[in-house]
Amino acid sequence: MGLYKSLFKQTAIYGLATVLPRMLSFLLVRLYTKVLPTGEYGEVSIVLSWMVFFNVVLSYGMETAFFRFYNSETDKENVIATSTISIFWSSIVFLFGALIFRGTLASLANVEVQYITYAIWILVLDALVIVPFSKLRANQRPIIYAVIKIGNVAVNLLLNVFFLLVLPKIADSNPNSFLGNLYVDNYEIGYIFVSNLAASLLTLLVLSPNYLSLTRKFDAALWKKMMQYGLPILVAGIAFAVNEHFDKILLGYWLPDNVAKAEVGAYSACYKLGLFMVLFATAFRLGIEPFFFSHSNHEKAPQTYAMITKYFVIFGSLILLGVIVFADILKFLLLDNKSYWEAMKVVPLIILANFCLGIYNNLSVWYKLTDRTKMGAYISIVGAVLTLVLNYLLIPKFSYFGSAIATIAAYGSMMFISYVLGNRYYPIPYDMEKIGGYLGLSILFSAISFYGFRENYFVGIPLLLLFVYFVYHNEKATILSIIKRKK
Repeated sequence: MGLYKSLFKQTAIYGLATVLPRMLSFLLVRLYTKVLPTGEYGEVSIVLSWMVFFNVVLSYGMETAFFRFYNSETDKENVIATSTISIFWSSIVFLFGALIFRGTLASLANVEVQYITYAIWILVLDALVIVPFSKLRANQRPIIYAVIKIGNVAVNLLLNVFFLLVLPKIADSNPNSFLGNLYVDNYEIGYIFVSNLAASLLTLLVLSPNYLSLTRKFDAALWKKMMQYGLPILVAGIAFAVNEHFDKILLGYWLPDNVAKAEVGAYSACYKLGLFMVLFATAFRLGIEPFFFSHSNHEKAPQTYAMITKYFVIFGSLILLGVIVFADILKFLLLDNKSYWEAMKVVPLIILANFCLGIYNNLSVWYKLTDRTKMGAYISIVGAVLTLVLNYLLIPKFSYFGSAIATIAAYGSMMFISYVLGNRYYPIPYDMEKIGGYLGLSILFSAISFYGFRENYFVGIPLLLLFVYFVYHNEKATILSIIKRKK
Protein backbone atom coordinates (compact mmCIF):
# COMPACT_ATOMS: atom_id res chain seq x y z
CA MET A 1 0.00 0.00 0.00
CA GLY A 2 2.90 2.32 0.76
CA LEU A 3 4.25 1.75 -2.77
CA TYR A 4 0.98 2.89 -4.38
CA LYS A 5 0.78 5.88 -2.04
CA SER A 6 4.30 6.93 -3.02
CA LEU A 7 3.54 6.36 -6.70
CA PHE A 8 0.39 8.48 -6.52
CA LYS A 9 2.23 11.27 -4.68
CA GLN A 10 5.04 11.43 -7.24
CA THR A 11 2.61 11.26 -10.15
CA ALA A 12 0.58 14.13 -8.69
CA ILE A 13 3.69 16.28 -8.28
CA TYR A 14 4.99 15.53 -11.78
CA GLY A 15 1.50 16.23 -13.10
CA LEU A 16 1.49 19.60 -11.35
CA ALA A 17 4.93 20.36 -12.82
CA THR A 18 3.56 19.64 -16.29
CA VAL A 19 0.06 21.09 -16.10
CA LEU A 20 0.76 24.30 -14.15
CA PRO A 21 3.36 25.62 -16.63
CA ARG A 22 0.86 25.07 -19.43
CA MET A 23 -1.73 27.00 -17.49
CA LEU A 24 0.76 29.84 -17.01
CA SER A 25 1.50 29.74 -20.73
CA PHE A 26 -2.23 30.33 -21.20
CA LEU A 27 -1.67 33.73 -19.57
CA LEU A 28 1.22 34.42 -21.94
CA VAL A 29 -1.06 33.92 -24.94
CA ARG A 30 -3.47 36.51 -23.58
CA LEU A 31 -0.56 38.90 -23.00
CA TYR A 32 0.90 38.38 -26.48
CA THR A 33 -2.43 38.81 -28.24
CA LYS A 34 -2.99 41.99 -26.23
CA VAL A 35 0.25 43.71 -27.25
CA LEU A 36 1.02 42.12 -30.64
CA PRO A 37 -0.87 42.38 -33.93
CA THR A 38 -1.66 39.07 -35.63
CA GLY A 39 1.32 39.32 -38.00
CA GLU A 40 3.87 39.73 -35.22
CA TYR A 41 2.32 36.94 -33.14
CA GLY A 42 2.47 34.81 -36.27
CA GLU A 43 6.22 35.48 -36.47
CA VAL A 44 6.62 34.43 -32.82
CA SER A 45 4.56 31.27 -33.46
CA ILE A 46 6.70 30.28 -36.45
CA VAL A 47 9.93 30.59 -34.43
CA LEU A 48 8.44 28.69 -31.47
CA SER A 49 7.26 25.91 -33.81
CA TRP A 50 10.78 25.51 -35.19
CA MET A 51 12.09 25.46 -31.62
CA VAL A 52 9.83 22.52 -30.71
CA PHE A 53 11.22 20.62 -33.70
CA PHE A 54 14.85 21.32 -32.76
CA ASN A 55 14.19 20.55 -29.09
CA VAL A 56 13.40 17.00 -30.19
CA VAL A 57 16.51 16.82 -32.37
CA LEU A 58 18.82 18.13 -29.64
CA SER A 59 17.57 15.56 -27.12
CA TYR A 60 17.79 12.71 -29.73
CA GLY A 61 15.99 10.28 -27.42
CA MET A 62 18.68 10.57 -24.74
CA GLU A 63 16.19 11.38 -21.97
CA THR A 64 14.33 8.07 -22.39
CA ALA A 65 17.60 6.21 -22.94
CA PHE A 66 18.89 7.67 -19.68
CA PHE A 67 15.98 6.17 -17.72
CA ARG A 68 16.32 2.82 -19.47
CA PHE A 69 20.04 2.42 -18.72
CA TYR A 70 20.02 4.18 -15.35
CA ASN A 71 17.66 1.46 -14.12
CA SER A 72 19.41 -1.46 -15.85
CA GLU A 73 23.11 -0.60 -15.40
CA THR A 74 24.85 -1.17 -12.08
CA ASP A 75 27.25 1.75 -12.60
CA LYS A 76 24.74 4.60 -12.52
CA GLU A 77 27.41 7.32 -12.36
CA ASN A 78 28.72 6.04 -15.68
CA VAL A 79 25.28 6.49 -17.23
CA ILE A 80 25.02 10.02 -15.85
CA ALA A 81 28.46 11.03 -17.09
CA THR A 82 28.08 9.50 -20.55
CA SER A 83 24.65 11.01 -21.25
CA THR A 84 25.66 14.41 -19.80
CA ILE A 85 28.85 14.63 -21.87
CA SER A 86 26.99 13.47 -24.98
CA ILE A 87 24.30 16.16 -24.65
CA PHE A 88 26.90 18.81 -23.76
CA TRP A 89 29.09 18.33 -26.82
CA SER A 90 26.22 17.83 -29.27
CA SER A 91 24.70 21.07 -27.96
CA ILE A 92 28.01 22.93 -28.37
CA VAL A 93 28.40 21.66 -31.94
CA PHE A 94 24.83 22.74 -32.70
CA LEU A 95 25.43 26.15 -31.12
CA PHE A 96 28.42 27.02 -33.30
CA GLY A 97 26.95 25.49 -36.46
CA ALA A 98 23.59 27.23 -36.03
CA LEU A 99 25.20 30.60 -35.25
CA ILE A 100 27.35 30.36 -38.37
CA PHE A 101 24.30 29.64 -40.55
CA ARG A 102 21.76 31.75 -38.66
CA GLY A 103 21.29 34.04 -41.64
CA THR A 104 20.32 31.09 -43.80
CA LEU A 105 18.03 29.74 -41.07
CA ALA A 106 16.34 33.13 -40.74
CA SER A 107 15.81 33.26 -44.48
CA LEU A 108 14.29 29.77 -44.52
CA ALA A 109 11.98 30.61 -41.61
CA ASN A 110 11.23 34.07 -43.06
CA VAL A 111 11.90 35.83 -39.74
CA GLU A 112 14.50 38.32 -38.52
CA VAL A 113 18.01 37.04 -37.79
CA GLN A 114 18.05 38.36 -34.22
CA TYR A 115 15.07 36.18 -33.30
CA ILE A 116 16.83 33.11 -34.70
CA THR A 117 19.90 34.00 -32.61
CA TYR A 118 17.81 34.14 -29.45
CA ALA A 119 16.13 30.83 -30.40
CA ILE A 120 19.50 29.10 -30.88
CA TRP A 121 20.73 30.10 -27.43
CA ILE A 122 17.44 29.10 -25.79
CA LEU A 123 17.54 25.70 -27.51
CA VAL A 124 21.07 25.04 -26.29
CA LEU A 125 20.34 26.12 -22.71
CA ASP A 126 17.23 23.91 -22.63
CA ALA A 127 19.17 20.95 -24.03
CA LEU A 128 21.85 21.27 -21.35
CA VAL A 129 19.31 20.66 -18.55
CA ILE A 130 17.80 17.50 -20.07
CA VAL A 131 20.01 15.08 -18.13
CA PRO A 132 19.96 17.05 -14.83
CA PHE A 133 16.15 17.02 -14.90
CA SER A 134 16.17 13.30 -15.77
CA LYS A 135 18.54 12.65 -12.87
CA LEU A 136 16.10 14.35 -10.46
CA ARG A 137 13.29 12.10 -11.67
CA ALA A 138 15.45 8.97 -11.54
CA ASN A 139 16.47 9.77 -7.95
CA GLN A 140 12.80 10.33 -7.02
CA ARG A 141 13.08 14.01 -6.18
CA PRO A 142 9.78 15.23 -7.65
CA ILE A 143 9.39 18.32 -5.45
CA ILE A 144 12.73 19.84 -6.54
CA TYR A 145 11.90 18.91 -10.13
CA ALA A 146 8.50 20.61 -9.90
CA VAL A 147 9.83 23.74 -8.19
CA ILE A 148 12.49 24.30 -10.88
CA LYS A 149 10.07 23.61 -13.75
CA ILE A 150 7.38 25.90 -12.38
CA GLY A 151 10.01 28.49 -11.45
CA ASN A 152 11.24 28.57 -15.05
CA VAL A 153 7.76 29.39 -16.38
CA ALA A 154 7.05 31.87 -13.56
CA VAL A 155 10.27 33.80 -14.31
CA ASN A 156 9.42 33.80 -18.01
CA LEU A 157 5.91 35.06 -17.29
CA LEU A 158 7.06 37.82 -14.90
CA LEU A 159 9.74 39.05 -17.30
CA ASN A 160 7.22 39.13 -20.15
CA VAL A 161 4.84 41.18 -18.03
CA PHE A 162 7.66 43.54 -17.05
CA PHE A 163 9.02 44.05 -20.57
CA LEU A 164 5.69 44.22 -22.40
CA LEU A 165 3.50 46.07 -19.89
CA VAL A 166 5.50 47.70 -17.09
CA LEU A 167 8.67 48.90 -18.86
CA PRO A 168 6.83 50.85 -21.61
CA LYS A 169 4.89 52.78 -18.94
CA ILE A 170 8.10 53.55 -17.03
CA ALA A 171 9.80 54.73 -20.22
CA ASP A 172 6.81 56.89 -21.07
CA SER A 173 6.61 58.57 -17.64
CA ASN A 174 10.38 58.70 -16.85
CA PRO A 175 12.28 58.40 -20.15
CA ASN A 176 15.61 59.50 -18.62
CA SER A 177 15.55 57.02 -15.72
CA PHE A 178 17.75 53.92 -15.68
CA LEU A 179 14.83 51.62 -16.52
CA GLY A 180 13.49 54.10 -19.05
CA ASN A 181 16.79 53.94 -20.94
CA LEU A 182 16.50 50.14 -21.11
CA TYR A 183 13.32 50.36 -23.15
CA VAL A 184 13.57 49.85 -26.91
CA ASP A 185 10.60 51.00 -28.94
CA ASN A 186 8.82 48.41 -31.14
CA TYR A 187 10.90 45.57 -29.71
CA GLU A 188 8.06 43.45 -28.31
CA ILE A 189 9.06 40.25 -30.12
CA GLY A 190 12.66 40.67 -28.97
CA TYR A 191 11.52 41.08 -25.36
CA ILE A 192 9.54 37.82 -25.61
CA PHE A 193 12.69 35.90 -26.55
CA VAL A 194 14.84 37.78 -24.04
CA SER A 195 12.43 36.69 -21.28
CA ASN A 196 12.58 33.08 -22.43
CA LEU A 197 16.37 33.22 -22.66
CA ALA A 198 16.72 34.63 -19.14
CA ALA A 199 14.45 31.93 -17.69
CA SER A 200 16.39 29.17 -19.45
CA LEU A 201 19.74 30.60 -18.31
CA LEU A 202 18.54 30.79 -14.70
CA THR A 203 17.38 27.17 -14.87
CA LEU A 204 20.78 26.04 -16.14
CA LEU A 205 22.54 27.96 -13.37
CA VAL A 206 20.37 26.23 -10.74
CA LEU A 207 21.21 22.82 -12.21
CA SER A 208 24.87 23.57 -13.05
CA PRO A 209 26.23 21.60 -10.03
CA ASN A 210 25.32 18.47 -12.00
CA TYR A 211 28.11 19.33 -14.44
CA LEU A 212 30.61 20.20 -11.74
CA SER A 213 30.02 16.93 -9.87
CA LEU A 214 30.78 14.54 -12.75
CA THR A 215 33.19 11.84 -11.58
CA ARG A 216 33.37 9.56 -14.62
CA LYS A 217 34.56 9.86 -18.21
CA PHE A 218 32.67 9.27 -21.43
CA ASP A 219 31.94 5.56 -22.06
CA ALA A 220 31.82 5.04 -25.83
CA ALA A 221 30.45 1.48 -25.62
CA LEU A 222 27.63 2.53 -23.32
CA TRP A 223 26.90 5.59 -25.50
CA LYS A 224 26.53 3.38 -28.56
CA LYS A 225 23.93 1.24 -26.79
CA MET A 226 22.09 4.33 -25.55
CA MET A 227 22.00 5.78 -29.07
CA GLN A 228 20.65 2.54 -30.53
CA TYR A 229 17.87 2.67 -27.96
CA GLY A 230 17.18 6.39 -28.31
CA LEU A 231 17.18 6.92 -32.09
CA PRO A 232 13.76 5.28 -32.69
CA ILE A 233 12.41 7.60 -29.99
CA LEU A 234 13.97 10.53 -31.90
CA VAL A 235 12.06 9.46 -35.01
CA ALA A 236 8.78 9.27 -33.07
CA GLY A 237 9.51 12.65 -31.46
CA ILE A 238 10.13 14.31 -34.83
CA ALA A 239 6.90 12.81 -36.15
CA PHE A 240 5.00 14.17 -33.13
CA ALA A 241 6.55 17.64 -33.62
CA VAL A 242 5.45 17.58 -37.26
CA ASN A 243 1.90 16.61 -36.28
CA GLU A 244 1.60 19.21 -33.54
CA HIS A 245 3.50 22.25 -34.80
CA PHE A 246 4.55 22.01 -38.44
CA ASP A 247 1.25 23.35 -39.73
CA LYS A 248 2.19 26.85 -38.50
CA ILE A 249 5.48 26.62 -40.39
CA LEU A 250 3.78 25.35 -43.56
CA LEU A 251 1.18 28.12 -43.41
CA GLY A 252 4.07 30.60 -43.43
CA TYR A 253 5.50 28.93 -46.54
CA TRP A 254 2.39 28.21 -48.59
CA LEU A 255 0.27 31.31 -48.04
CA PRO A 256 0.91 34.62 -49.85
CA ASP A 257 3.53 36.73 -48.05
CA ASN A 258 1.14 39.62 -47.43
CA VAL A 259 -1.22 37.49 -45.31
CA ALA A 260 0.89 34.53 -44.15
CA LYS A 261 2.07 35.76 -40.74
CA ALA A 262 -1.30 37.30 -39.85
CA GLU A 263 -3.05 34.04 -40.69
CA VAL A 264 -0.49 32.07 -38.67
CA GLY A 265 -0.97 34.46 -35.73
CA ALA A 266 -4.77 34.14 -35.67
CA TYR A 267 -4.65 30.37 -36.13
CA SER A 268 -1.97 29.84 -33.45
CA ALA A 269 -3.88 31.93 -30.91
CA CYS A 270 -7.22 30.16 -31.44
CA TYR A 271 -5.37 26.82 -31.50
CA LYS A 272 -4.52 27.48 -27.85
CA LEU A 273 -8.19 27.00 -26.88
CA GLY A 274 -7.44 23.31 -27.34
CA LEU A 275 -5.36 23.68 -24.17
CA PHE A 276 -8.36 22.63 -22.05
CA MET A 277 -8.41 19.21 -23.71
CA VAL A 278 -4.60 18.98 -23.66
CA LEU A 279 -4.50 19.64 -19.91
CA PHE A 280 -7.10 16.96 -19.25
CA ALA A 281 -5.38 14.38 -21.47
CA THR A 282 -1.92 15.16 -20.05
CA ALA A 283 -3.02 15.02 -16.42
CA PHE A 284 -4.87 11.76 -17.09
CA ARG A 285 -1.87 10.20 -18.86
CA LEU A 286 0.57 11.19 -16.12
CA GLY A 287 -1.72 9.75 -13.49
CA ILE A 288 -2.67 6.52 -15.20
CA GLU A 289 0.41 5.49 -17.22
CA PRO A 290 2.37 4.17 -14.21
CA PHE A 291 -0.73 2.14 -13.28
CA PHE A 292 -0.82 0.53 -16.73
CA PHE A 293 2.64 -0.95 -16.14
CA SER A 294 2.21 -1.85 -12.48
CA HIS A 295 -1.11 -3.60 -13.23
CA SER A 296 0.05 -5.44 -16.37
CA ASN A 297 0.47 -8.84 -14.66
CA HIS A 298 -2.98 -8.75 -13.07
CA GLU A 299 -5.40 -11.40 -14.30
CA LYS A 300 -8.08 -8.88 -15.28
CA ALA A 301 -5.72 -6.18 -16.56
CA PRO A 302 -7.35 -5.96 -20.05
CA GLN A 303 -10.80 -5.45 -18.52
CA THR A 304 -9.39 -2.72 -16.26
CA TYR A 305 -7.73 -0.95 -19.19
CA ALA A 306 -11.01 -1.10 -21.11
CA MET A 307 -12.91 0.50 -18.26
CA ILE A 308 -10.28 3.25 -17.83
CA THR A 309 -10.45 4.10 -21.53
CA LYS A 310 -14.25 4.24 -21.44
CA TYR A 311 -14.22 6.76 -18.61
CA PHE A 312 -11.51 8.77 -20.32
CA VAL A 313 -13.81 9.05 -23.32
CA ILE A 314 -16.76 10.01 -21.10
CA PHE A 315 -14.92 12.86 -19.38
CA GLY A 316 -13.19 13.90 -22.59
CA SER A 317 -16.49 14.01 -24.46
CA LEU A 318 -17.96 16.20 -21.74
CA ILE A 319 -14.97 18.58 -21.95
CA LEU A 320 -15.20 18.60 -25.75
CA LEU A 321 -18.85 19.61 -25.72
CA GLY A 322 -18.50 22.01 -22.79
CA VAL A 323 -15.56 23.93 -24.25
CA ILE A 324 -17.20 24.17 -27.67
CA VAL A 325 -20.54 25.37 -26.26
CA PHE A 326 -18.78 28.12 -24.28
CA ALA A 327 -15.93 28.76 -26.75
CA ASP A 328 -17.09 32.30 -27.49
CA ILE A 329 -17.01 33.12 -23.79
CA LEU A 330 -13.63 31.47 -23.26
CA LYS A 331 -12.14 33.47 -26.11
CA PHE A 332 -12.48 36.60 -23.97
CA LEU A 333 -10.21 34.96 -21.37
CA LEU A 334 -7.55 34.03 -23.90
CA LEU A 335 -7.69 36.54 -26.75
CA ASP A 336 -7.70 40.21 -25.83
CA ASN A 337 -7.76 41.35 -29.45
CA LYS A 338 -10.75 40.91 -31.78
CA SER A 339 -8.53 40.63 -34.84
CA TYR A 340 -7.62 37.12 -33.68
CA TRP A 341 -11.22 35.94 -33.50
CA GLU A 342 -11.50 35.30 -37.23
CA ALA A 343 -9.86 31.88 -36.69
CA MET A 344 -12.39 30.74 -34.07
CA LYS A 345 -14.03 28.48 -36.65
CA VAL A 346 -11.16 25.98 -36.27
CA VAL A 347 -11.57 25.60 -32.50
CA PRO A 348 -13.96 22.58 -32.56
CA LEU A 349 -11.65 20.73 -34.96
CA ILE A 350 -8.56 21.42 -32.84
CA ILE A 351 -10.25 20.33 -29.59
CA LEU A 352 -11.52 17.14 -31.25
CA ALA A 353 -8.04 16.48 -32.70
CA ASN A 354 -6.47 16.75 -29.24
CA PHE A 355 -9.18 14.44 -27.90
CA CYS A 356 -8.28 11.86 -30.57
CA LEU A 357 -4.63 12.18 -29.53
CA GLY A 358 -5.62 11.58 -25.90
CA ILE A 359 -7.59 8.45 -26.89
CA TYR A 360 -4.60 7.30 -28.94
CA ASN A 361 -2.33 7.63 -25.90
CA ASN A 362 -4.74 5.45 -23.92
CA LEU A 363 -4.91 2.87 -26.69
CA SER A 364 -1.10 2.82 -26.98
CA VAL A 365 -0.87 0.64 -23.87
CA TRP A 366 -0.69 -2.41 -26.15
CA TYR A 367 2.67 -1.60 -27.75
CA LYS A 368 4.17 -0.36 -24.47
CA LEU A 369 3.28 -3.54 -22.59
CA THR A 370 4.38 -5.85 -25.41
CA ASP A 371 7.72 -4.03 -26.00
CA ARG A 372 6.72 -3.04 -29.54
CA THR A 373 7.62 0.64 -29.11
CA LYS A 374 8.82 0.80 -32.72
CA MET A 375 5.19 0.37 -33.72
CA GLY A 376 4.44 3.62 -31.93
CA ALA A 377 7.10 5.34 -34.05
CA TYR A 378 5.60 3.88 -37.24
CA ILE A 379 2.11 5.08 -36.29
CA SER A 380 3.46 8.57 -35.56
CA ILE A 381 5.20 8.60 -38.95
CA VAL A 382 1.90 7.77 -40.66
CA GLY A 383 0.34 10.74 -38.85
CA ALA A 384 3.25 13.00 -39.86
CA VAL A 385 2.97 12.02 -43.52
CA LEU A 386 -0.75 12.73 -43.45
CA THR A 387 -0.07 16.11 -41.83
CA LEU A 388 2.40 17.12 -44.54
CA VAL A 389 0.37 15.83 -47.49
CA LEU A 390 -2.97 17.26 -46.36
CA ASN A 391 -1.45 20.62 -45.46
CA TYR A 392 0.13 20.76 -48.92
CA LEU A 393 -3.22 20.00 -50.56
CA LEU A 394 -5.52 22.05 -48.34
CA ILE A 395 -3.62 25.20 -47.28
CA PRO A 396 -3.74 26.89 -50.74
CA LYS A 397 -7.54 26.45 -50.81
CA PHE A 398 -8.63 26.69 -47.18
CA SER A 399 -5.71 28.40 -45.35
CA TYR A 400 -5.58 27.47 -41.63
CA PHE A 401 -8.91 25.64 -41.81
CA GLY A 402 -7.10 23.14 -44.05
CA SER A 403 -4.39 22.81 -41.39
CA ALA A 404 -7.05 22.06 -38.76
CA ILE A 405 -8.54 19.36 -41.01
CA ALA A 406 -5.06 17.88 -41.49
CA THR A 407 -4.50 17.80 -37.71
CA ILE A 408 -7.72 15.95 -36.96
CA ALA A 409 -7.09 13.55 -39.86
CA ALA A 410 -3.59 12.76 -38.55
CA TYR A 411 -4.61 12.14 -34.93
CA GLY A 412 -7.82 10.37 -35.93
CA SER A 413 -5.90 7.97 -38.18
CA MET A 414 -3.32 7.30 -35.44
CA MET A 415 -6.16 6.50 -33.03
CA PHE A 416 -7.81 4.11 -35.50
CA ILE A 417 -4.56 2.34 -36.48
CA SER A 418 -3.59 1.86 -32.84
CA TYR A 419 -7.00 0.37 -32.06
CA VAL A 420 -6.78 -2.10 -34.99
CA LEU A 421 -3.21 -3.20 -34.21
CA GLY A 422 -3.96 -3.38 -30.49
CA ASN A 423 -6.72 -5.91 -31.17
CA ARG A 424 -4.15 -8.05 -32.93
CA TYR A 425 -1.22 -7.91 -30.47
CA TYR A 426 -2.90 -7.25 -27.10
CA PRO A 427 -6.69 -7.62 -27.28
CA ILE A 428 -8.57 -5.41 -24.82
CA PRO A 429 -12.37 -5.76 -24.51
CA TYR A 430 -13.28 -2.11 -25.10
CA ASP A 431 -16.98 -1.33 -24.84
CA MET A 432 -17.05 0.12 -28.35
CA GLU A 433 -20.82 0.53 -28.35
CA LYS A 434 -20.74 2.93 -25.41
CA ILE A 435 -17.42 4.54 -26.34
CA GLY A 436 -18.64 5.17 -29.87
CA GLY A 437 -21.98 6.41 -28.55
CA TYR A 438 -20.46 8.95 -26.16
CA LEU A 439 -17.91 10.17 -28.70
CA GLY A 440 -20.39 10.34 -31.58
CA LEU A 441 -23.09 12.13 -29.58
CA SER A 442 -20.58 14.65 -28.22
CA ILE A 443 -19.33 15.41 -31.74
CA LEU A 444 -22.90 15.74 -33.06
CA PHE A 445 -24.00 18.08 -30.28
CA SER A 446 -20.79 20.11 -30.64
CA ALA A 447 -21.36 20.58 -34.38
CA ILE A 448 -25.01 21.59 -33.83
CA SER A 449 -24.08 24.05 -31.08
CA PHE A 450 -21.10 25.72 -32.80
CA TYR A 451 -21.83 25.57 -36.50
CA GLY A 452 -25.63 25.64 -36.28
CA PHE A 453 -26.48 27.76 -33.23
CA ARG A 454 -23.23 29.49 -32.28
CA GLU A 455 -23.51 31.70 -29.17
CA ASN A 456 -27.14 30.62 -28.76
CA TYR A 457 -26.96 29.26 -25.22
CA PHE A 458 -30.66 28.38 -25.23
CA VAL A 459 -29.57 25.57 -27.57
CA GLY A 460 -26.02 24.87 -26.38
CA ILE A 461 -26.69 24.51 -22.65
CA PRO A 462 -29.69 22.13 -23.09
CA LEU A 463 -27.53 20.00 -25.42
CA LEU A 464 -24.83 19.88 -22.73
CA LEU A 465 -27.37 18.90 -20.07
CA LEU A 466 -28.88 16.29 -22.38
CA PHE A 467 -25.43 14.74 -22.85
CA VAL A 468 -24.88 14.67 -19.08
CA TYR A 469 -28.24 12.92 -18.65
CA PHE A 470 -27.32 10.41 -21.39
CA VAL A 471 -24.12 9.56 -19.52
CA TYR A 472 -25.94 9.27 -16.20
CA HIS A 473 -28.61 7.03 -17.74
CA ASN A 474 -26.00 4.65 -19.18
CA GLU A 475 -23.62 4.69 -16.21
CA LYS A 476 -26.24 4.94 -13.47
CA ALA A 477 -25.35 1.65 -11.81
CA THR A 478 -21.65 2.51 -11.58
CA ILE A 479 -22.29 6.07 -10.37
CA LEU A 480 -24.70 4.89 -7.64
CA SER A 481 -22.28 2.19 -6.48
CA ILE A 482 -19.51 4.81 -6.12
CA ILE A 483 -21.81 7.08 -4.13
CA LYS A 484 -22.86 4.24 -1.82
CA ARG A 485 -19.24 3.20 -1.34
CA LYS A 486 -18.30 6.72 -0.23
CA LYS A 487 -21.18 6.80 2.22
